[in-house]
Amino acid sequence: MQNLPIAIIGGGLSGLYAAFLLEQRGIDYILLEARDRLGGRIAVAKSSVDQNASSQSVDNEKSNDGFDLGPSWFWPEYQPQLSSVIEALDLPRFAQFEDGDMMVERAANELSVRTQGYQSSPPSMRLVGGMASLTDALYARLNPKRIMTGQVVEHLTKMDQYIEIQCKLNAEQVTASQLPIYRAQHVLLALPPRLAAANLLFEPALPQALITEWQETATWMAPHAKYVAVYDSPFWRNQGLSGSARSAVGPLTEIHDASLVEGKGALFGFFGVPAHVRQSVSETELKAHCRAQLVRLFGAQAETPTAEYLKDWAQDSLTATPADASGAAQHAVAPTAKPNTGVWQDCLTGSASEWSESFPGYIAGAIDAAHKAVQGLDLGLSDELSSSASPSNGIVDE
Repeated sequence: MQNLPIAIIGGGLSGLYAAFLLEQRGIDYILLEARDRLGGRIAVAKSSVDQNASSQSVDNEKSNDGFDLGPSWFWPEYQPQLSSVIEALDLPRFAQFEDGDMMVERAANELSVRTQGYQSSPPSMRLVGGMASLTDALYARLNPKRIMTGQVVEHLTKMDQYIEIQCKLNAEQVTASQLPIYRAQHVLLALPPRLAAANLLFEPALPQALITEWQETATWMAPHAKYVAVYDSPFWRNQGLSGSARSAVGPLTEIHDASLVEGKGALFGFFGVPAHVRQSVSETELKAHCRAQLVRLFGAQAETPTAEYLKDWAQDSLTATPADASGAAQHAVAPTAKPNTGVWQDCLTGSASEWSESFPGYIAGAIDAAHKAVQGLDLGLSDELSSSASPSNGIVDE
């Protein structure tokens, strides 16, 4: 059984960026992702392809088609590290459309009203093809033999010379002897702290104070649900509307234009209905309520989208725990990223977005946390890890 320097648990943006940084330095690793796709909380619906296909199985290099079901925006002016990565990967960006008036619903017994809109400062930016363009671009620069999907890590055991990583027995395996086991000198936890505390068994146990801190760290996106309605064109713009709306009626409390750079129009909204209430209603009924709300706000043309998507992150067991479903949906304060005492002290590091002190929960936080985790590795490779030489593909590790 191969004993690798690094194992990355989690194939979202932080895990993929950590893998990218390790490959730049020639450090061997394995990335273990529980889902059958990469990207984690970055998920994109593509109306022109099979929705059951993973984003990695589709050639998205120059695709304009992509509607974000997870994070949608970034802000280059105060997230320069993320912006630099996006620029170096040559990913086209565009500003969130905010021109025109917005709609407001104040009460169920009142008609919606039109009011002056506003524009974000600094401007919110989106990626052509959706945020999956970023994770797809990173994956394209990795050795696919080092990336393992469908690997549900359950048990980490600290041995004298390595960490033994045991994965769940999947449906195709019938004997314990076939249980996937990996060995690594250092583990990067590229999954939310609360999920790591809930789903991973550490032997010996991590310090209780650290586990408690991780358990109390809310996972961004976990309580949320998003609805996207796609149309042949952004018809609301012809009415001088921005596509933005606020509602005290619901089910969507905040709505924005999600149209492509050219071609199809789209509106997306965040649900204001609590997770436990959403789970008591069928997806078909929820979509019907959303369409009715869009008709109230934007007129009869909103009644017949060409496609619609609903992603309830609270029902995604690889994102949310029961504690997240009842959370306040706020960005958490970054917890401690590694044990300060005990046998796990120098061989385990949290590297997901929630561990970023600067941007916890944001995609910029995933880049920041992964960068700091890789820079902090102690593998007897300090000179290599601290190298500031520009890699051959032009992406400089800031």
